Amino acid sequence: MIRVLVVDDSVVIRKMVSDVLASDPAIEVIGVAANGSIALDKIDKLKPDLITLDIEMPVMDGLETLKELRKLHPRLKVIMFSTLTERGARASLDALSLGANDYVTKPANVGSVAAAQQCLRDELIPKIKGFFHRGPALPAKAPVPAPAKQPVASPVVSPAASVRPGLRQRVDIVAIGISTGGPNALMEMVPTLPKNFPVPIVIVQHMPEMFTKLLADRLDQKSDIQVREAAAGDKLAPGLALIAPGGFHMTLVRKGAVVETALNQDAPENSCRPAVDVLFRSVSDLYGANVLAVIMTGMGQDGMLGCQKIKAAGGQVIAQDKESSVVWGMPGAVAGAGLSEELIPLNRLGSEITRRVQAARFGSK
Repeated sequence: MIRVLVVDDSVVIRKMVSDVLASDPAIEVIGVAANGSIALDKIDKLKPDLITLDIEMPVMDGLETLKELRKLHPRLKVIMFSTLTERGARASLDALSLGANDYVTKPANVGSVAAAQQCLRDELIPKIKGFFHRGPALPAKAPVPAPAKQPVASPVVSPAASVRPGLRQRVDIVAIGISTGGPNALMEMVPTLPKNFPVPIVIVQHMPEMFTKLLADRLDQKSDIQVREAAAGDKLAPGLALIAPGGFHMTLVRKGAVVETALNQDAPENSCRPAVDVLFRSVSDLYGANVLAVIMTGMGQDGMLGCQKIKAAGGQVIAQDKESSVVWGMPGAVAGAGLSEELIPLNRLGSEITRRVQAARFGSK
């Protein structure tokens, strides 16, 4: 049983969240609090496994509470509760940098209490359970991945099998899929990439609208490479990282010698939009064997089928290791399917990406 403390100044929200969580047999709501000061007192008495923490509260708001909480309870799981506004997005990113484990946005404009409850049920409960799921166990020996059931489109570039032995397959694009724990992980990894990074980077980070733009801006300020939220028609370029905008799938299209981004609002995949699988399929179709796919911390298994296609086309796949992942769902699924060539800690991931990209171009080993 996962013991949860609900912290929110709104009586209506406290009841809604409590009722939704109590409806799941794996979760027990052990208490509520109307502000951060009360919450800190109750944490010592109730000893919850996780708290949901509203950002905007009187007396002691969510960010102030989080700062104090991390001094006293560094391992307690915290999910922030914020509004789907630019202010809420900024505060959520600040909270993640202060040690929050994840966030959810408050349901807005959904039409009814029942619809709002369903939104919470669909988003909050899986995140809570994800923190206490051990993740897939690695097989004793990684199996050869089974062929995809659907036919795989022929890649533009010859597969790795055609490359002469001893030569590293050239990388023409890096594709990254990431979710829970992603903003902090990207903040640590992306700034380690060199200014003269020789290929483009495309990223799917599971986040809602507004959040991806603010994340891209913060990464751009901190990094030597350029980072932007993608817009339709953006041209890929070396040293440019494009992040799929919240609410849109991102694909790539070739126009002569130029590759551009395309956005759509097709149905979610793996309950996500943007989805990693959508981007990875598109990247594989255009670049064939010359892809480096990177799967980082996150819940679920979005990206696994996309990695399967990239691997079948001769591309490279690496994943973040379990110890440095906030949740080892996405990378664990890829590793458990035998698709990852190597499991790499976060603090070495940037240098490993750079090494692999430079290997065939500059003769690195």
